[in-house]
Amino acid sequence: MVTATKSRKAAMAIAAHPDDIEFYMAGTLLLLKNSGWEIHYMTLSSGNCGSIVTNSQKTRAIRRKESIAAAKILGAEHHPSLCDDLEILYDLKTLWRLAAIVRAVAPAIILTHSPQDYMEDHTNTSRLAVSAAFTRGMANFKTVPARKIVNQDVALYHAMPHGLRDALRKRIVPELYVNTETVHSLKREALAAHRSQKEWLDASQGMDSYLRVMDEMSAEVGRLSGSFKHAEGWRRHLHLGFSATDSDPLHGELQNFILINEKYKRALDALE
Repeated sequence: MVTATKSRKAAMAIAAHPDDIEFYMAGTLLLLKNSGWEIHYMTLSSGNCGSIVTNSQKTRAIRRKESIAAAKILGAEHHPSLCDDLEILYDLKTLWRLAAIVRAVAPAIILTHSPQDYMEDHTNTSRLAVSAAFTRGMANFKTVPARKIVNQDVALYHAMPHGLRDALRKRIVPELYVNTETVHSLKREALAAHRSQKEWLDASQGMDSYLRVMDEMSAEVGRLSGSFKHAEGWRRHLHLGFSATDSDPLHGELQNFILINEKYKRALDALE
């Protein structure tokens, strides 16, 4: 049984596509790095469908190169993708492979997509990340390749969905706001490393400029906080099967950058 040492603190971002980490998670990941955490970067899909110019094979290679460059800018360890666009399915083969990586990294914090989002690559990634973390200490659950189990708490945090709404247009609000203003320029630089995506997103989703869209989303979350110029929003996954009841390492590590959404907290308290 593997037990992480107290001196090693690892955080892992698990997203669907190359550039998703930069859109939703990179600011928080950078703040953790600045606080002494080891950070890990993984997108489940290769991004092979993200082009109107190059074929699948060439697009896959381009986007892998861009992802490695972006992870380097962030100072994160890059982990290769497991499948292609629209092939992120909640199935055993994918879960076996992702669980092996989670055991190898042994993160105390996992950042992943919202369970409610505009497309299934995002929501399936969220489900897979949760299940991979849940199985970290299950000796009878196999991984591919085989990895020793991990006996430690892990806290999962879900990012804001794209557009800050679920697939049925309902507004999603964060539980925690993280002030990312001090790292926003580096987050933007990492997103700019995904150069192939400007033409694709302009043509497929009318996004005009993917850098501008990220800026606007970050500013909108900051506006919702009532305090920050740029922010990322998070909702904490239920602790059962993952950690102690009061475990909230993101808040503990970044308390000088975090604002609790008191309305969200009061709503949760009212349901107890």
